[in-house]
Formats: sequence, structure tokens, C-alpha cells
Amino acid sequence: MRYLNRLMAALVLSTALAMPASAQDQLPEYRLGAGDTVRIAVFQNPDLTLETRVGENGMITFPLIGPIKIGGLTLGAAEQAIAEALRSGGFIKQPQVSMMVVQNRSTQVSVLGQVNKPGRFPLETLNTRLSEMLAIAGGVSNTGADVAIVSGTRNGKQFQKEVDISGMFLDHMLQDDLVVASGDVIYVHRMPVYYIYGEVQRAGSYRVERGMTVRQALAQGGGLTARGTERGVTLYRQSGAGQTENRTAGLDELVKPGDVLYVKESLF
Repeated sequence: MRYLNRLMAALVLSTALAMPASAQDQLPEYRLGAGDTVRIAVFQNPDLTLETRVGENGMITFPLIGPIKIGGLTLGAAEQAIAEALRSGGFIKQPQVSMMVVQNRSTQVSVLGQVNKPGRFPLETLNTRLSEMLAIAGGVSNTGADVAIVSGTRNGKQFQKEVDISGMFLDHMLQDDLVVASGDVIYVHRMPVYYIYGEVQRAGSYRVERGMTVRQALAQGGGLTARGTERGVTLYRQSGAGQTENRTAGLDELVKPGDVLYVKESLF
């Protein structure tokens, strides 16, 4: 898990890379809300350029036309509303209005589970990705798993996806760095562990690292005692049917979450 937190600093930088849009990134068109900061410009009218915050009632005050409601509108609809007000008021014959969101504070994402600062966080900018939200939440804690579960709504339907956080970069799966949406919940589960006891120096539970073998698991437990033997490692593992199998484990066999390793005493 140590490398995971080091990766988090690089995750945010990686979002600058161009990535193809995936189905889960096809979000509804953004609608302005209270707390958003927008920058508005009117072509060939620099005196009308304005950066302002949308009020709790969805209103802004724009030069010449005064108060106008843009809360709940898409960017395109808000541009049209301001243009129409300028036109109907006789201020500009053919106004060309452009608007962009500078800060997005009307939408929030919840980050829960094994992160250093769980809570609800505003989407400060559009196209905020999973890696950025995890970084805002302080990164995955030492007790967190490598997998984040993202739940929300896409195209009016319930959406959920498990994302291998480390794999996004170790396995070059940058397309899994999802664009999050308002109302999304990101959950990081507790780290997967295995258990080891018997003739080892430090019996107990330990994190299952990526690609860990039985040999490495024994080393993490401090190695064998003077009475232990590598030829007597029994593996207890839950099967898909809920039953427990037990057998002698090969030293190069991969360890799975929930495995129990028992190191027997040497007969000689």
C-alpha cells in the first residue's frame, strides 16, 4: 500500500493526458447552480465581460439588463437568456454571448471508507476525475484497498463500477480514471488480508499485496521459527460454495484475500 499513496500525487497530473471518452463518462449536460462562479463575455463588447457567482436564488446581476436567473439552466440556455435580454432591451442588436464555469460549487461528490479525509466535496471544476477526488479526500489510507467503487447515475440509470486504483497506472488502464458527476459516491473498502499462524516468527493478519506468493507471505510473517518447515504449509481457503478447503500450499502459489496459512512443525 505504500506505493499507492505515492501514486496519488501522480494521479492528478495524469488527467492532463488525452483519454478517449467512455460510456460511463457520457454525463448529462451540466446545469448551473447556486455557488457556481461563471465568466461571461459578449463578442466585441469587452465592457460587458463579467465574472460573478450564482446566488442562492439562481440569480446574477449583469450589466445593462440587471438581475437575471440562470440557475438550473445549461450553459447554452444561459447564454441565450442573456443574449435575448440584451436584444429585447435594445442594447445590442445581435449579441453573441459566451459563458464558462470558473468554479463549480453547486454539485458534490461523497468519498467514503478507507481514505484519509472522508466526506462530501464540491466539484471545483468540470471534468473532475476519480483520481482527483481521491486526492482531495487525502488519498487512500494505509488500511485501504487498491479498489474504489464508484456509484451514481448515468443517462438516467443507476451506475456502479469497480476501479483498480493502482492498475490505472501500473497496468496503463488510464481509461478507468472516470469523470465523476454530482451525487456520485466513491467508496474505498478495507484492505484485503490473509492470516498466518503456527511456526512463524510473527503470526497474525497481513495485507495481501499485488501478486503475493506464499513464499512472500511467509517472509512478511518474519519467516519460520527454528521448528518450522516450508514443506508443511497448509492453506485454508473459502470456496465459492462457502466451504473451506485445506491442502498443502506451494511456495510459489498466489495468496488470495481471506487465505489462512498454517506452518507446521518439522518432524526432524
